[in-house]
Amino acid sequence: MLGSYAQPNNRPLFGWTLVAKATDNSSDILKQPTDYALVWSNGNASIFNPAYFWLPIPPEGYKSLGLVVTTSPGKPSLDKIKCVRSNFTADAEIDDWIWGNVYGLRPKIRGAGAQAVSVGAFSLQSDAVSLSCLINTNPNYTTGKLNGFQMETLFQAYAPYIYFHPKEKYLPSSVEWFFNNGALLYTKGQESNPVGVESKGLNLPTGGSDDGLYWLDLPTEDEAKDRVKSGDLLSAEAYVHFKPVWMFYPFNGHAIAKLGFIKKRSLGRAGEHVGDWEHVTLRVSNFDGALCKVYFSQHSGGRWVDVTQLQFQSGNRFVWYASRNGHAGNYEAGTFLQGPGNGVGIRNDWEKSDKVVDTGASFVVVATELEAEVVAEPVWLGYERKWGPTKDYDTAAEVRRAKKWLPGELKKALEGLVKLLDELFGMEGPTGPKLKNNWSGDEL
Repeated sequence: MLGSYAQPNNRPLFGWTLVAKATDNSSDILKQPTDYALVWSNGNASIFNPAYFWLPIPPEGYKSLGLVVTTSPGKPSLDKIKCVRSNFTADAEIDDWIWGNVYGLRPKIRGAGAQAVSVGAFSLQSDAVSLSCLINTNPNYTTGKLNGFQMETLFQAYAPYIYFHPKEKYLPSSVEWFFNNGALLYTKGQESNPVGVESKGLNLPTGGSDDGLYWLDLPTEDEAKDRVKSGDLLSAEAYVHFKPVWMFYPFNGHAIAKLGFIKKRSLGRAGEHVGDWEHVTLRVSNFDGALCKVYFSQHSGGRWVDVTQLQFQSGNRFVWYASRNGHAGNYEAGTFLQGPGNGVGIRNDWEKSDKVVDTGASFVVVATELEAEVVAEPVWLGYERKWGPTKDYDTAAEVRRAKKWLPGELKKALEGLVKLLDELFGMEGPTGPKLKNNWSGDEL
């Protein structure tokens, strides 16, 4: 054993820990600790459910990878757990909160090409506790790469159904539909002469950087603009970068606030922007292919959700809710407020309707990392500028208009949301998936 396992007790038991066995006793990769230090106990407060957390003290040149849990105050036996030689370990950091000051444990360096491995242990948020994780030192650590058929089979096994709010006006579309229906490419200094984007994006500038020289926008004619804003559910497809799954929306709608007893207050154009990329990331076990967690992007952030909390249909395929107007992802229906609290905040409303995308029936693998087969990436994936213009409205001015006829206290509450709105939705159109930190790194 390398460490004990912990999880919240309000969820079904679901988890794992790695165990280790020395195949060559002469190598001394594994050694017993020299002692234990008690780092947490509820023994005096809980007669019926006492618990003691012990930190193994490793021999010189070795690291501890997890804690030992006992139900008695006596130290565990030294052969209860093994420490690992330092050159087979890597730095770790706390992960998701479990309860109290107990957290999961994950490698500090993660992402494509990272070789550190979590052992499924937990830690305490304490200066007295220092734990590591394993590292794969095998130079051929990518031998388990998947081929194209395996990638598609694995995705189809878990491919989500995306449900949209019944009042959603701004639906997703395929990128090609967006281009074919009047998307325009602007060049700095030539704003009066935009050009239409070719169907496959062949005339988009590629390479370079997000330098502000180019950006995309909606058609200029009002009728065409409104049509493109609405998206096209029939053309919508999931863009799989194994294993993140991206959806494109031509338009992100305005924000809606809750202000105490006023349940819904439109904020004018605040929150609107052209082009919206949202995604989920599937965390799948390399050992048995089981789905472990899903990351749901939510505006400028997101959250990991254990598989035990997900809703499933048609077997192992999970449900992905997209919030009204803003398309933030979630694993369940309901309303969540982002803001100062006390019934004041920006609404995220999730609800099922007959507006749904079956990603298993409509997806394209657009890129891979370290896989056995190289995928031909679409040209538009290499477009590294903005998918929408800098917004042409002032958030504060929109909020001022929205607060008319509100009582004094609610006016102050609404004014406090201006900074939050800009933090959530930004001042400019978004960049494409390839410029996101999670393209080759882990989700934050």
